[in-house]
Amino acid sequence: MAIVDIHGRAFQQQTLREQQTARLGQLHEEFAGHPSSGLTPPSLAAILRAAEQGDIQAQCELFQDMEEKDAHLLAEIGKRRRALTTVDWAVVPPRNPSAAEQAEADWLNEVLQDLPDFEDLLFDLLDAIGKGFACVELDWARYGREWLPKAFNYRESSWFQLDRATRTELRLRDGSFDGEALQPFGWMVHEHKAKSGYVARGGLYRVLAWPYLFKNYAVRDLAEFLEIYGLPLRLGRYPSGASPDEKATLLRAVVSIGHNAGGIIPQGMEIDFKDAAKGSHEPFDWMVQWAEKSMSKAILGGTLTSQADGKSSTNALGAVHNEVRHDLLKSDAKQVATTLRQYLLYPLLVLNKGGERDPRRLPRFQFDLVEAEDMATYAEALPNLVNAGMQIPVSWAHDKLRIPLPGKGDAILGTTAPAGPGTAATRVAALKGQLDNDPLDDLAEQLANDWQPVADMVAPVQQLLASCKSLEEFRDRLPEVIPQLDAAQLTELIAQGLFAGTLAGRTGAV
Repeated sequence: MAIVDIHGRAFQQQTLREQQTARLGQLHEEFAGHPSSGLTPPSLAAILRAAEQGDIQAQCELFQDMEEKDAHLLAEIGKRRRALTTVDWAVVPPRNPSAAEQAEADWLNEVLQDLPDFEDLLFDLLDAIGKGFACVELDWARYGREWLPKAFNYRESSWFQLDRATRTELRLRDGSFDGEALQPFGWMVHEHKAKSGYVARGGLYRVLAWPYLFKNYAVRDLAEFLEIYGLPLRLGRYPSGASPDEKATLLRAVVSIGHNAGGIIPQGMEIDFKDAAKGSHEPFDWMVQWAEKSMSKAILGGTLTSQADGKSSTNALGAVHNEVRHDLLKSDAKQVATTLRQYLLYPLLVLNKGGERDPRRLPRFQFDLVEAEDMATYAEALPNLVNAGMQIPVSWAHDKLRIPLPGKGDAILGTTAPAGPGTAATRVAALKGQLDNDPLDDLAEQLANDWQPVADMVAPVQQLLASCKSLEEFRDRLPEVIPQLDAAQLTELIAQGLFAGTLAGRTGAV
């Protein structure tokens, strides 16, 4: 039976022996263009329109230039891309797994943990946030009886084009009209839904291209402003009847003296320095800040996690913006996990474990994005909720507090729980909850009141103790006060307490 990928396309053995791009030497020898040079609003609009029609090369090269030329853009997109590389992950089996499915998930965990530069793979896949897609070519190798990727090769987005019919399928630019289809099991193609739309319009950089352009204009104008308005005005005066050569000499001196801080002029001529022309850099700064804030909002969902916001910046607002970033992180994680499941986990299983695969029963790649709850809050609330009668699963509490359940043979903090459905703490809490209606509580209070007169009997003993200078003297003189004590009352009270306690126990009072 033919092997097919998760989309039903037939797999060719040649894919395991040679990378597809090895046959397309012109792509490796191609030098990228730089459409950002001399970029204007009309030229930017033309680049975006061409991408919508399937020719995405210029758009992808522009996006690459944007990252290289704008430090703020590179820093912000870097924050979002690197955030996911620091998160713990695991391959988990499908729901209610069989023993075979659990074993396959365990095997995949071991394989992925041993893969080289797996974090770099995640970073490369997230290049799709800005550009709409990212393609990584797999380089397969045989290790014993297993086929495993020995390298993940990121390929420039400008190497690809869209099919002309639907503009949804990415293909390699091989010089043909529609391009060459990507080989199954040879690629990991991550299409990131930063916004709705087909591939050419799905990346964030489509939105950021205009702030990038306007920021460039503002920075250029600011440089000109500083050059013109930052230097004093220089006026050269030449006498009446000066020759053209003398005038040219004076002009060269006026021009050069601003940069060289020195120069010579013929006798009879002079240079006056006036105050620098009045102006303000604030409009240019405002345009730059607007562009950078727009980039931060689009990439991170806010601005307070990336830069101070002057008058309105507060810690509280920053915390809110951090929550927005966490939502973006979870969205990115789910999308990347789907790509890894389709283009990495599925090929590994088919090539090494064989058999037909139901996509619904595939293992899942899962990032650990659950944040631990406040332990102090739960430590106070859970006992009260349990006492109120709520039935709380132990596994739920462990998940909330990010405390793993112990395995067989694991040492456990605290004392060993006694056998039986309940624990000592649970039973003590239940007994405490019953104290308000416990009959023995009233009995204890009554006995305590009856006991007070008997306390007067110890007065002679206390007086003797106070008059003795040592314990030996007290011991020797103690028989002197025994005749003064009436033990009958004490004996009667103890007998009453024992009788009442025994009666309460026999009648089920406790």
